[in-house]
Amino acid sequence: MAAHDYQAIGSEVTLFEHAFSRRLPVMLTGPTGCGKTRLVEHMGARLGRPVVTISCHDDLTSADLVGRFVVLGGDVVWTDGPLTRAVKDGAICYLDEVVEARHDSLAVLHSLTDHRRTLYLDRSGEVVEAPDTFMLVCSYNPAYRSSLKDLKPSFRQRFVTLPMSYLPPDREAEVVVAESGVAAEVASRLVRCATTIRTAESVFHFEPPSTRTLVTAAQLIAAGTDEMAAAEASILAPLSTDGAVSDGLREVAAACLLPAGAPA
Repeated sequence: MAAHDYQAIGSEVTLFEHAFSRRLPVMLTGPTGCGKTRLVEHMGARLGRPVVTISCHDDLTSADLVGRFVVLGGDVVWTDGPLTRAVKDGAICYLDEVVEARHDSLAVLHSLTDHRRTLYLDRSGEVVEAPDTFMLVCSYNPAYRSSLKDLKPSFRQRFVTLPMSYLPPDREAEVVVAESGVAAEVASRLVRCATTIRTAESVFHFEPPSTRTLVTAAQLIAAGTDEMAAAEASILAPLSTDGAVSDGLREVAAACLLPAGAPA
């Protein structure tokens, strides 16, 4: 399924468009694998804007975002970072899992998220004004962030926040079918397995399985793997390395899926 085939959960597409039209930054929140990145790609195609994606991590510095001086052929020249390029090109700049970035690295975003809509490049002395087509979008999963990692309220309040979640089971099954080619009955069993685990996630204390993992399991099934083995490899194994928890997950999956050798 291509990005333009994104299935809306609620009014997020309309709200995203309205934020773009008013030059407002957007924060997408929700569990991993619920479609945040796909929504951004979909909106880039819908709005006719390129998307520049930056995966945030502990070592991300402001220089990684805006650029730095580098030595090329004996000369010292300035090289724009992805954020600077996105601003100059009037693109959608998407900071994925922004909560993983250091707070001091995010300070460079402040002037882009208020009335100034300007990027200040202190090292090069350049001031870049964002065109109307530039949009800043960030995402993170608020339910599973580390207690040592959180976004400051003052930073979160700079954004229009669009909470996201998984599709309803019937529509999630449709996505699994579309992206893997498995039968609808197989997709429904995989979704039932994931939904059961998601419901019990407060007991297991881990991040629930995403739609992405269901598609991966379905692709294995389409290639000839039996349902339980595919679920074990794609859905269950990534969730926990604790033997007792894994046993509990296996019982949940066994109650939802066909056993090996059973007719589909």
